[in-house]
Amino acid sequence: MSSSLGSAENIALMYSEHHNWLQTSLRRRLGNASDAADLAQDVFLRLLTHPRTFDSLTGARAYLGAMARGMCIDLWRRREIERLWLDTLSNQPQPVAVSAEHSAIVLETLFQVDAMLRTLPAKVRTAFVMSQIRGLTYPEIATELAVSVRMVKKYMAQAMLHCLVLEVEHRDASLPG
Repeated sequence: MSSSLGSAENIALMYSEHHNWLQTSLRRRLGNASDAADLAQDVFLRLLTHPRTFDSLTGARAYLGAMARGMCIDLWRRREIERLWLDTLSNQPQPVAVSAEHSAIVLETLFQVDAMLRTLPAKVRTAFVMSQIRGLTYPEIATELAVSVRMVKKYMAQAMLHCLVLEVEHRDASLPG
């Protein structure tokens, strides 16, 4: 096929050719028809907002499948974060009541932190979480990761630098002008 398979007309063709297959595949993977329908739509929406070109409809189908798998992982990750938040709330004493608005803000913040952490290399991310969430010391982290304390310091410096860069980017994005 031509390299213009990313055009709106060809995306419509891909939708008609592959939507049912994609939705059925997602339904099997997710076990939920509503979630499958939503994710199938999201896959094509992403393709519309971030057009790509394909050499063939087979290549397009492979790309759609890979994109759908990634979206499933994102959905599962978000649900796990939400489940952990709800578990945390349920373990609080009864007088502690969190409004729906506050809960939504906390969840969105947790999703953003998760997204930021996923951009870090695995060992850097693990060291950062062990230090900041679990409260482990650098020697404890070094033992658990089987690296030197000096390497843990490098991991933490890398993570902190990443956080600072994100903070500056966020601040600059929120400035008028």
